[in-house]
Amino acid sequence: MVGGASPQAGAARERDGEREPSAALGASGPADPGPKPALSLERIAAAGVEIADAEGLAAVSMQKVAGLLDFTKMSLYRYVPGKAELVALMVESVSGEPPEAAADADWRDQLTAWAHALTERFSRHPWLLDATVGPRLLGPRELAWLERVVAALEGKGLTGPERMDAAVLLAGHVRGIALQARGSGPGGSPEAELLAALGSVVLRHADRYPALADAMADPDGRDQALGFGLERILDGLAALIDRRTGGS
Repeated sequence: MVGGASPQAGAARERDGEREPSAALGASGPADPGPKPALSLERIAAAGVEIADAEGLAAVSMQKVAGLLDFTKMSLYRYVPGKAELVALMVESVSGEPPEAAADADWRDQLTAWAHALTERFSRHPWLLDATVGPRLLGPRELAWLERVVAALEGKGLTGPERMDAAVLLAGHVRGIALQARGSGPGGSPEAELLAALGSVVLRHADRYPALADAMADPDGRDQALGFGLERILDGLAALIDRRTGGS
């Protein structure tokens, strides 16, 4: 979820008169008096998610969502101004809440749980990788994921921008692994597929690539890129925190 979001871009949209999904997500439809609306934002988002889960984000359109709901495309515009807002609603609907921090969990345990929970979200809905990049609209649930990391690092000697950067760094690592996993297909192992593709070539030319041949011949610790990278990021943060706080 956390990606290249820009709060400034959201503010600009609000100034330009566009409706913010984060403000509309709690609504069930138009506020006009009269009969109960036939549609709801929840149903519209669910239809978009159904399409994206099956066919990818590129397949989602106002027309396709309207058809799935047996409504006209124009009727959707009473609820959602356009595709950007539709995608924002979809992201919000599947984001869920970030993992709760246990009372005795330190910052490292909290960020580890956060990273694994984010990995699970991307695995369940791979199109989220495409939907959560670039300047865009954010909903309250996605902001809650960012809040969790920044809050976990509060009082650790880091500046506000450094805590924000830590969240982006963690999310970037998770996104990179999730992108590789998506490319390998359901249940696939990116590292295993890489070894299958390159292993025989490297081993046949071990004299030219001796370090690679030696590394690829060792079966221990494979498919641990997520955990290995996460631990190294946390080690770096721990070193910085110790330096700032004197190890207290």
